[in-house]
Amino acid sequence: MSSGKAIRFRNTLAFRLTLWYAAIFALSSILAFFFFYILVTSVIREQTDRELLDRAAKFSTLLSVEGIDAVKSVAVVESRAGGVKKTFIRLLYRNGRVFSSSNMSYWRDIGVDRDAIRQLLKDSTPVFDTVTIPERRHKVRICYGFIGSDIIIQVGQSMELSGSFIEAFRKIFVATMVFLMLLAAAIGWFMARRALSGVEAVTKTARLISLDALEKRVPVKPRGDEIDQLATTFNSMLDRIETLITGMKEMSDNIAHDLKSPITRIRGIAEITLTTGKSLPEYESMAASIVEESDRLLGMINTMLAISKVEAGVGELSKKEMDLAVVTREACELFYPIAEDRKTELTCDLPRSLPFNGDVGKIQRMISNLIDNAIKYTPDGGAVTVSLEGDHNRRIRLRVKDSGVGIAENDLPHIFERFYRCDQSRSAEGAGLGLSLARAIARVHGGDITAESKGDEGSTFTVTLNL
Repeated sequence: MSSGKAIRFRNTLAFRLTLWYAAIFALSSILAFFFFYILVTSVIREQTDRELLDRAAKFSTLLSVEGIDAVKSVAVVESRAGGVKKTFIRLLYRNGRVFSSSNMSYWRDIGVDRDAIRQLLKDSTPVFDTVTIPERRHKVRICYGFIGSDIIIQVGQSMELSGSFIEAFRKIFVATMVFLMLLAAAIGWFMARRALSGVEAVTKTARLISLDALEKRVPVKPRGDEIDQLATTFNSMLDRIETLITGMKEMSDNIAHDLKSPITRIRGIAEITLTTGKSLPEYESMAASIVEESDRLLGMINTMLAISKVEAGVGELSKKEMDLAVVTREACELFYPIAEDRKTELTCDLPRSLPFNGDVGKIQRMISNLIDNAIKYTPDGGAVTVSLEGDHNRRIRLRVKDSGVGIAENDLPHIFERFYRCDQSRSAEGAGLGLSLARAIARVHGGDITAESKGDEGSTFTVTLNL
Protein backbone atom coordinates (compact mmCIF):
# COMPACT_ATOMS: atom_id res chain seq x y z
CA MET A 1 0.00 0.00 0.00
CA SER A 2 1.47 3.32 -1.05
CA SER A 3 1.89 6.11 1.48
CA GLY A 4 -0.93 8.15 -0.11
CA LYS A 5 -3.37 5.24 0.07
CA ALA A 6 -2.25 4.48 3.63
CA ILE A 7 -2.94 8.08 4.67
CA ARG A 8 -6.37 8.02 3.00
CA PHE A 9 -7.12 4.68 4.68
CA ARG A 10 -6.16 6.05 8.09
CA ASN A 11 -8.42 9.05 7.51
CA THR A 12 -11.48 6.91 6.76
CA LEU A 13 -14.30 6.84 9.26
CA ALA A 14 -14.35 3.02 9.16
CA PHE A 15 -10.70 2.90 10.27
CA ARG A 16 -11.30 5.39 13.09
CA LEU A 17 -14.40 3.50 14.25
CA THR A 18 -12.41 0.26 14.25
CA LEU A 19 -9.73 1.89 16.38
CA TRP A 20 -12.42 3.12 18.77
CA TYR A 21 -13.97 -0.35 18.99
CA ALA A 22 -10.59 -1.97 19.63
CA ALA A 23 -9.48 0.70 22.12
CA ILE A 24 -12.72 0.56 24.11
CA PHE A 25 -12.64 -3.24 24.13
CA ALA A 26 -8.97 -3.26 25.21
CA LEU A 27 -9.58 -0.73 27.97
CA SER A 28 -12.62 -2.65 29.20
CA SER A 29 -10.68 -5.93 29.17
CA ILE A 30 -7.73 -4.41 31.02
CA LEU A 31 -10.01 -2.94 33.68
CA ALA A 32 -11.80 -6.28 34.01
CA PHE A 33 -8.46 -8.09 34.31
CA PHE A 34 -7.23 -5.57 36.89
CA PHE A 35 -10.27 -6.03 39.13
CA PHE A 36 -10.20 -9.80 38.68
CA TYR A 37 -6.46 -9.82 39.44
CA ILE A 38 -7.06 -7.81 42.63
CA LEU A 39 -9.84 -10.21 43.59
CA VAL A 40 -7.73 -13.34 42.94
CA THR A 41 -4.67 -12.05 44.78
CA SER A 42 -6.87 -10.91 47.65
CA VAL A 43 -8.51 -14.33 47.94
CA ILE A 44 -5.14 -16.12 47.75
CA ARG A 45 -3.64 -13.82 50.37
CA GLU A 46 -6.62 -14.32 52.69
CA GLN A 47 -6.36 -18.07 52.28
CA THR A 48 -2.60 -17.96 53.08
CA ASP A 49 -3.26 -15.76 56.13
CA ARG A 50 -5.89 -18.23 57.40
CA GLU A 51 -3.41 -21.09 57.06
CA LEU A 52 -0.76 -19.12 59.00
CA LEU A 53 -3.30 -18.21 61.71
CA ASP A 54 -4.44 -21.83 61.98
CA ARG A 55 -0.84 -22.92 62.43
CA ALA A 56 -0.23 -20.24 65.09
CA ALA A 57 -3.44 -21.27 66.92
CA LYS A 58 -2.32 -24.90 66.84
CA PHE A 59 0.97 -23.99 68.52
CA SER A 60 -0.86 -21.84 71.06
CA THR A 61 -3.00 -24.84 72.03
CA LEU A 62 0.04 -27.11 72.13
CA LEU A 63 1.87 -24.64 74.41
CA SER A 64 -1.00 -24.50 76.88
CA VAL A 65 -1.35 -28.30 76.97
CA GLU A 66 2.18 -29.72 76.70
CA GLY A 67 4.53 -26.79 77.24
CA ILE A 68 7.28 -25.00 75.36
CA ASP A 69 9.41 -28.08 74.69
CA ALA A 70 6.59 -29.75 72.80
CA VAL A 71 6.16 -26.57 70.77
CA LYS A 72 9.83 -26.54 69.81
CA SER A 73 9.88 -30.16 68.71
CA VAL A 74 6.62 -29.95 66.77
CA ALA A 75 7.81 -26.79 65.03
CA VAL A 76 10.90 -28.61 63.77
CA VAL A 77 8.86 -31.63 62.69
CA GLU A 78 6.22 -29.55 60.86
CA SER A 79 8.86 -27.49 59.11
CA ARG A 80 10.53 -30.66 57.82
CA ALA A 81 7.22 -32.20 56.84
CA GLY A 82 6.16 -29.12 54.89
CA GLY A 83 9.59 -28.66 53.36
CA VAL A 84 12.32 -26.41 54.69
CA LYS A 85 12.04 -24.35 51.49
CA LYS A 86 8.27 -24.00 51.85
CA THR A 87 7.80 -22.89 55.46
CA PHE A 88 9.64 -21.86 58.61
CA ILE A 89 8.83 -21.17 62.27
CA ARG A 90 10.54 -18.96 64.84
CA LEU A 91 9.78 -18.56 68.53
CA LEU A 92 10.52 -15.11 69.99
CA TYR A 93 10.43 -13.39 73.29
CA ARG A 94 8.50 -10.16 73.64
CA ASN A 95 11.67 -8.17 72.98
CA GLY A 96 12.02 -9.86 69.58
CA ARG A 97 14.91 -12.16 70.49
CA VAL A 98 14.78 -15.60 68.87
CA PHE A 99 15.08 -18.53 71.25
CA SER A 100 14.01 -21.37 68.96
CA SER A 101 13.37 -22.00 65.25
CA SER A 102 13.09 -24.56 62.52
CA ASN A 103 15.86 -25.04 59.95
CA MET A 104 16.57 -21.46 58.79
CA SER A 105 19.42 -22.13 56.35
CA TYR A 106 17.15 -21.32 53.41
CA TRP A 107 15.53 -18.37 55.20
CA ARG A 108 18.61 -16.70 56.63
CA ASP A 109 17.85 -13.52 54.64
CA ILE A 110 14.59 -13.03 56.54
CA GLY A 111 15.02 -11.36 59.90
CA VAL A 112 12.61 -10.17 62.56
CA ASP A 113 10.63 -7.06 61.69
CA ARG A 114 10.83 -4.81 64.74
CA ASP A 115 7.97 -2.65 63.50
CA ALA A 116 5.76 -5.73 63.28
CA ILE A 117 6.74 -6.70 66.84
CA ARG A 118 5.88 -3.23 68.13
CA GLN A 119 2.55 -3.31 66.32
CA LEU A 120 1.82 -6.74 67.81
CA LEU A 121 2.70 -5.59 71.32
CA LYS A 122 0.50 -2.53 70.87
CA ASP A 123 -2.65 -4.20 69.48
CA SER A 124 -2.14 -7.86 70.48
CA THR A 125 -3.61 -8.86 67.10
CA PRO A 126 -1.70 -10.89 64.51
CA VAL A 127 0.45 -8.84 62.14
CA PHE A 128 1.05 -9.93 58.55
CA ASP A 129 3.86 -8.96 56.22
CA THR A 130 4.91 -9.86 52.67
CA VAL A 131 8.66 -10.05 52.10
CA THR A 132 10.54 -10.11 48.82
CA ILE A 133 13.86 -11.93 48.88
CA PRO A 134 16.46 -10.79 46.33
CA GLU A 135 17.23 -13.26 43.51
CA ARG A 136 14.16 -15.36 44.33
CA ARG A 137 11.09 -15.49 42.16
CA HIS A 138 8.43 -15.89 44.81
CA LYS A 139 7.54 -13.77 47.82
CA VAL A 140 7.09 -14.93 51.42
CA ARG A 141 4.04 -14.30 53.60
CA ILE A 142 4.83 -13.94 57.31
CA CYS A 143 2.58 -13.85 60.39
CA TYR A 144 3.49 -12.56 63.85
CA GLY A 145 1.25 -13.59 66.73
CA PHE A 146 1.16 -14.51 70.45
CA ILE A 147 0.95 -18.19 71.41
CA GLY A 148 1.44 -17.39 75.06
CA SER A 149 1.62 -14.40 77.28
CA ASP A 150 5.35 -13.93 76.68
CA ILE A 151 6.00 -15.96 73.54
CA ILE A 152 5.64 -14.71 69.98
CA ILE A 153 5.60 -17.01 66.99
CA GLN A 154 6.86 -15.98 63.52
CA VAL A 155 5.38 -18.25 60.89
CA GLY A 156 6.47 -17.86 57.25
CA GLN A 157 5.21 -19.55 54.12
CA SER A 158 6.47 -19.38 50.55
CA MET A 159 3.93 -18.01 48.05
CA GLU A 160 5.29 -20.23 45.30
CA LEU A 161 1.97 -21.90 44.47
CA SER A 162 -0.02 -18.67 44.43
CA GLY A 163 2.77 -16.89 42.54
CA SER A 164 2.85 -19.63 39.91
CA PHE A 165 -0.90 -19.44 39.58
CA ILE A 166 -0.85 -15.65 39.15
CA GLU A 167 2.00 -15.83 36.65
CA ALA A 168 0.11 -18.42 34.61
CA PHE A 169 -2.97 -16.21 34.86
CA ARG A 170 -0.98 -13.26 33.44
CA LYS A 171 0.34 -15.29 30.52
CA ILE A 172 -3.11 -16.62 29.69
CA PHE A 173 -4.52 -13.11 29.93
CA VAL A 174 -1.89 -11.63 27.60
CA ALA A 175 -2.41 -14.40 25.02
CA THR A 176 -6.18 -14.08 25.31
CA MET A 177 -6.01 -10.29 25.03
CA VAL A 178 -3.94 -10.47 21.84
CA PHE A 179 -6.45 -12.86 20.30
CA LEU A 180 -9.45 -10.86 21.46
CA MET A 181 -7.89 -7.60 20.26
CA LEU A 182 -7.47 -9.05 16.78
CA LEU A 183 -10.99 -10.46 16.93
CA ALA A 184 -12.36 -7.11 18.16
CA ALA A 185 -10.55 -5.27 15.37
CA ALA A 186 -11.96 -7.68 12.76
CA ILE A 187 -15.48 -7.45 14.18
CA GLY A 188 -15.17 -3.67 14.52
CA TRP A 189 -14.01 -3.36 10.92
CA PHE A 190 -16.89 -5.56 9.73
CA MET A 191 -19.45 -3.60 11.76
CA ALA A 192 -18.05 -0.24 10.68
CA ARG A 193 -18.05 -1.23 7.02
CA ARG A 194 -21.56 -2.62 7.31
CA ALA A 195 -22.84 0.44 9.17
CA LEU A 196 -21.22 2.86 6.70
CA SER A 197 -22.21 0.98 3.55
CA GLY A 198 -25.22 3.30 3.20
CA VAL A 199 -22.98 6.36 3.54
CA GLU A 200 -20.74 4.97 0.78
CA ALA A 201 -23.83 4.56 -1.40
CA VAL A 202 -24.77 8.20 -0.75
CA THR A 203 -21.20 9.28 -1.58
CA LYS A 204 -21.16 7.22 -4.78
CA THR A 205 -24.49 8.67 -5.86
CA ALA A 206 -23.29 12.20 -5.11
CA ARG A 207 -20.22 11.61 -7.29
CA LEU A 208 -22.40 10.37 -10.15
CA ILE A 209 -24.68 13.38 -9.78
CA SER A 210 -21.68 15.70 -9.94
CA LEU A 211 -21.03 14.13 -13.35
CA ASP A 212 -24.50 15.31 -14.51
CA ALA A 213 -26.40 12.11 -13.67
CA LEU A 214 -29.35 13.73 -11.89
CA GLU A 215 -31.54 10.65 -12.34
CA LYS A 216 -29.39 8.52 -10.00
CA ARG A 217 -30.78 7.66 -6.56
CA VAL A 218 -29.39 5.99 -3.45
CA PRO A 219 -30.70 2.44 -2.97
CA VAL A 220 -32.85 2.24 0.17
CA LYS A 221 -32.95 -1.00 2.14
CA PRO A 222 -36.02 -2.04 4.16
CA ARG A 223 -34.22 -1.93 7.50
CA GLY A 224 -35.47 1.54 8.37
CA ASP A 225 -32.35 2.52 10.35
CA GLU A 226 -30.65 5.93 10.42
CA ILE A 227 -28.68 5.21 7.23
CA ASP A 228 -31.89 4.32 5.39
CA GLN A 229 -33.49 7.51 6.70
CA LEU A 230 -30.47 9.44 5.43
CA ALA A 231 -30.78 7.75 2.03
CA THR A 232 -34.51 8.51 1.88
CA THR A 233 -33.92 12.16 2.81
CA PHE A 234 -31.08 12.40 0.30
CA ASN A 235 -33.29 10.95 -2.44
CA SER A 236 -36.05 13.42 -1.57
CA MET A 237 -33.55 16.24 -1.80
CA LEU A 238 -32.39 14.92 -5.19
CA ASP A 239 -35.99 14.77 -6.40
CA ARG A 240 -36.46 18.36 -5.33
CA ILE A 241 -33.20 19.47 -6.95
CA GLU A 242 -34.02 17.63 -10.18
CA THR A 243 -37.47 19.21 -10.24
CA LEU A 244 -36.00 22.67 -9.67
CA ILE A 245 -33.31 22.25 -12.30
CA THR A 246 -35.80 20.84 -14.80
CA GLY A 247 -38.14 23.74 -14.01
CA MET A 248 -35.29 26.22 -14.45
CA LYS A 249 -34.43 24.75 -17.84
CA GLU A 250 -38.05 24.80 -18.91
CA MET A 251 -38.50 28.31 -17.58
CA SER A 252 -35.39 29.48 -19.41
CA ASP A 253 -36.73 28.04 -22.65
CA ASN A 254 -40.15 29.56 -22.05
CA ILE A 255 -38.69 32.92 -21.12
CA ALA A 256 -36.64 32.95 -24.29
CA HIS A 257 -39.73 32.05 -26.31
CA ASP A 258 -42.16 34.44 -24.60
CA LEU A 259 -39.78 37.40 -24.47
CA LYS A 260 -38.84 37.02 -28.10
CA SER A 261 -42.24 38.11 -29.41
CA PRO A 262 -42.61 41.41 -27.50
CA ILE A 263 -38.99 42.34 -28.08
CA THR A 264 -39.41 41.58 -31.78
CA ARG A 265 -42.56 43.75 -31.85
CA ILE A 266 -40.73 46.59 -30.09
CA ARG A 267 -37.89 46.41 -32.57
CA GLY A 268 -40.30 46.18 -35.53
CA ILE A 269 -42.31 49.20 -34.38
CA ALA A 270 -39.16 51.24 -33.88
CA GLU A 271 -37.64 50.16 -37.20
CA ILE A 272 -40.79 50.86 -39.22
CA THR A 273 -41.26 54.25 -37.60
CA LEU A 274 -37.64 55.23 -38.15
CA THR A 275 -37.73 54.21 -41.81
CA THR A 276 -41.19 55.45 -42.79
CA GLY A 277 -42.26 57.90 -40.11
CA LYS A 278 -42.41 61.51 -41.14
CA SER A 279 -44.63 63.21 -38.58
CA LEU A 280 -44.64 63.72 -34.82
CA PRO A 281 -47.87 61.70 -34.28
CA GLU A 282 -46.22 58.66 -35.84
CA TYR A 283 -43.29 58.90 -33.43
CA GLU A 284 -45.68 59.45 -30.53
CA SER A 285 -47.58 56.33 -31.57
CA MET A 286 -44.29 54.40 -31.69
CA ALA A 287 -43.37 55.56 -28.17
CA ALA A 288 -46.81 54.60 -26.84
CA SER A 289 -46.57 51.14 -28.42
CA ILE A 290 -43.09 50.62 -27.00
CA VAL A 291 -44.24 51.72 -23.53
CA GLU A 292 -47.19 49.31 -23.76
CA GLU A 293 -44.97 46.38 -24.78
CA SER A 294 -42.44 47.32 -22.09
CA ASP A 295 -45.17 47.35 -19.44
CA ARG A 296 -46.24 43.90 -20.61
CA LEU A 297 -42.63 42.69 -20.31
CA LEU A 298 -42.23 44.25 -16.86
CA GLY A 299 -45.49 42.66 -15.72
CA MET A 300 -44.29 39.26 -16.92
CA ILE A 301 -40.91 39.65 -15.21
CA ASN A 302 -42.47 40.90 -11.96
CA THR A 303 -44.88 37.96 -11.94
CA MET A 304 -41.99 35.53 -12.49
CA LEU A 305 -40.07 37.12 -9.61
CA ALA A 306 -43.15 36.92 -7.39
CA ILE A 307 -43.59 33.20 -8.15
CA SER A 308 -39.90 32.52 -7.46
CA LYS A 309 -39.97 34.42 -4.18
CA VAL A 310 -43.12 32.67 -2.99
CA GLU A 311 -41.87 29.19 -3.94
CA ALA A 312 -38.43 29.79 -2.47
CA GLY A 313 -39.86 31.23 0.73
CA VAL A 314 -37.91 34.46 0.33
CA GLY A 315 -39.38 37.05 2.64
CA GLU A 316 -41.78 36.24 5.44
CA LEU A 317 -45.52 36.21 4.91
CA SER A 318 -47.31 39.16 6.45
CA LYS A 319 -49.89 36.94 8.06
CA LYS A 320 -52.73 38.46 10.01
CA GLU A 321 -56.35 37.77 10.78
CA MET A 322 -58.63 38.57 7.84
CA ASP A 323 -62.16 37.90 6.75
CA LEU A 324 -61.77 35.73 3.66
CA ALA A 325 -65.40 36.27 2.72
CA VAL A 326 -64.89 40.05 2.63
CA VAL A 327 -61.64 39.72 0.63
CA THR A 328 -63.37 37.47 -1.92
CA ARG A 329 -66.38 39.79 -2.14
CA GLU A 330 -64.11 42.77 -2.82
CA ALA A 331 -62.35 40.82 -5.60
CA CYS A 332 -65.71 40.00 -7.18
CA GLU A 333 -66.76 43.62 -7.03
CA LEU A 334 -63.54 44.55 -8.80
CA PHE A 335 -64.38 42.24 -11.73
CA TYR A 336 -68.11 43.04 -12.03
CA PRO A 337 -67.52 45.80 -14.63
CA ILE A 338 -65.20 43.56 -16.68
CA ALA A 339 -67.72 40.70 -16.61
CA GLU A 340 -70.50 43.12 -17.56
CA ASP A 341 -68.51 44.36 -20.55
CA ARG A 342 -68.13 40.78 -21.75
CA LYS A 343 -71.81 40.06 -21.02
CA THR A 344 -70.68 37.40 -18.55
CA GLU A 345 -72.75 36.70 -15.47
CA LEU A 346 -70.47 36.83 -12.39
CA THR A 347 -72.11 35.27 -9.30
CA CYS A 348 -70.55 35.24 -5.82
CA ASP A 349 -71.96 32.72 -3.34
CA LEU A 350 -70.20 33.72 -0.13
CA PRO A 351 -70.88 33.32 3.58
CA ARG A 352 -71.38 36.37 5.75
CA SER A 353 -67.97 35.93 7.38
CA LEU A 354 -65.10 33.42 7.30
CA PRO A 355 -62.02 34.22 9.42
CA PHE A 356 -58.62 33.21 8.08
CA ASN A 357 -55.00 33.90 9.02
CA GLY A 358 -52.88 34.77 5.98
CA ASP A 359 -51.16 37.38 3.83
CA VAL A 360 -53.98 39.63 2.62
CA GLY A 361 -52.13 40.96 -0.42
CA LYS A 362 -51.14 37.54 -1.71
CA ILE A 363 -54.58 36.03 -1.06
CA GLN A 364 -56.18 38.92 -2.96
CA ARG A 365 -53.83 38.32 -5.90
CA MET A 366 -54.57 34.60 -5.94
CA ILE A 367 -58.35 35.15 -6.00
CA SER A 368 -58.05 37.89 -8.63
CA ASN A 369 -55.96 35.67 -10.90
CA LEU A 370 -58.51 32.86 -10.71
CA ILE A 371 -61.48 35.15 -11.41
CA ASP A 372 -59.62 36.96 -14.20
CA ASN A 373 -58.75 33.62 -15.81
CA ALA A 374 -62.34 32.42 -15.60
CA ILE A 375 -63.73 35.58 -17.22
CA LYS A 376 -61.00 35.71 -19.86
CA TYR A 377 -61.65 32.17 -21.13
CA THR A 378 -65.46 32.29 -20.90
CA PRO A 379 -67.19 33.32 -24.15
CA ASP A 380 -69.55 36.27 -24.13
CA GLY A 381 -72.84 35.40 -22.53
CA GLY A 382 -71.31 32.77 -20.26
CA ALA A 383 -71.32 32.51 -16.47
CA VAL A 384 -68.68 32.52 -13.73
CA THR A 385 -69.52 31.44 -10.18
CA VAL A 386 -67.32 32.11 -7.14
CA SER A 387 -68.18 30.18 -3.97
CA LEU A 388 -66.60 29.94 -0.55
CA GLU A 389 -67.28 27.52 2.30
CA GLY A 390 -65.72 26.03 5.41
CA ASP A 391 -66.22 22.43 6.55
CA HIS A 392 -66.06 20.55 9.86
CA ASN A 393 -62.44 19.49 9.21
CA ARG A 394 -61.27 23.09 9.58
CA ARG A 395 -60.75 23.43 5.84
CA ILE A 396 -61.75 26.26 3.52
CA ARG A 397 -62.70 25.64 -0.08
CA LEU A 398 -62.80 28.47 -2.60
CA ARG A 399 -64.25 27.44 -5.98
CA VAL A 400 -64.18 29.44 -9.19
CA LYS A 401 -66.36 27.78 -11.83
CA ASP A 402 -66.84 28.99 -15.40
CA SER A 403 -68.84 27.90 -18.42
CA GLY A 404 -65.98 28.51 -20.79
CA VAL A 405 -64.26 26.40 -23.42
CA GLY A 406 -62.86 23.94 -20.90
CA ILE A 407 -59.40 22.40 -20.75
CA ALA A 408 -58.30 19.42 -22.80
CA GLU A 409 -57.51 16.27 -20.86
CA ASN A 410 -53.88 16.23 -22.00
CA ASP A 411 -53.45 19.90 -20.99
CA LEU A 412 -54.98 19.58 -17.52
CA PRO A 413 -51.86 18.20 -15.73
CA HIS A 414 -49.74 21.09 -17.06
CA ILE A 415 -51.89 24.17 -16.59
CA PHE A 416 -50.11 25.21 -13.35
CA GLU A 417 -46.69 25.13 -15.00
CA ARG A 418 -45.05 28.44 -15.80
CA PHE A 419 -45.66 29.80 -19.30
CA TYR A 420 -47.89 26.84 -20.18
CA ARG A 421 -50.82 27.89 -22.34
CA CYS A 422 -53.45 25.59 -23.79
CA ASP A 423 -54.09 25.63 -27.53
CA GLN A 424 -57.43 27.38 -27.13
CA SER A 425 -55.80 30.18 -25.12
CA ARG A 426 -52.93 30.96 -27.48
CA SER A 427 -54.74 33.95 -28.88
CA ALA A 428 -55.69 35.36 -25.49
CA GLU A 429 -53.58 37.93 -23.73
CA GLY A 430 -51.24 36.75 -20.97
CA ALA A 431 -48.00 34.91 -20.43
CA GLY A 432 -49.27 31.76 -18.74
CA LEU A 433 -48.08 32.78 -15.26
CA GLY A 434 -51.33 33.55 -13.42
CA LEU A 435 -52.17 29.98 -12.39
CA SER A 436 -48.55 29.28 -11.42
CA LEU A 437 -48.57 32.28 -9.09
CA ALA A 438 -51.98 31.31 -7.66
CA ARG A 439 -50.80 27.79 -6.84
CA ALA A 440 -47.56 29.09 -5.30
CA ILE A 441 -49.57 31.42 -3.02
CA ALA A 442 -51.95 28.62 -2.02
CA ARG A 443 -49.08 26.27 -1.18
CA VAL A 444 -47.18 28.84 0.84
CA HIS A 445 -50.32 29.14 2.96
CA GLY A 446 -50.36 25.38 3.50
CA GLY A 447 -52.99 24.65 0.85
CA ASP A 448 -53.21 23.78 -2.83
CA ILE A 449 -55.25 24.28 -6.01
CA THR A 450 -56.86 21.59 -8.13
CA ALA A 451 -58.59 21.90 -11.48
CA GLU A 452 -61.44 19.91 -13.04
CA SER A 453 -62.67 20.35 -16.56
CA LYS A 454 -64.71 18.69 -19.27
CA GLY A 455 -64.60 19.63 -22.89
CA ASP A 456 -66.95 22.53 -23.73
CA GLU A 457 -68.48 22.37 -20.23
CA GLY A 458 -66.21 24.82 -18.48
CA SER A 459 -63.66 24.40 -15.70
CA THR A 460 -63.68 24.46 -11.92
CA PHE A 461 -60.68 25.59 -9.89
CA THR A 462 -60.76 24.64 -6.19
CA VAL A 463 -58.48 26.26 -3.63
CA THR A 464 -58.16 24.29 -0.37
CA LEU A 465 -56.81 26.09 2.68
CA ASN A 466 -56.43 24.97 6.29
CA LEU A 467 -57.78 27.11 9.08
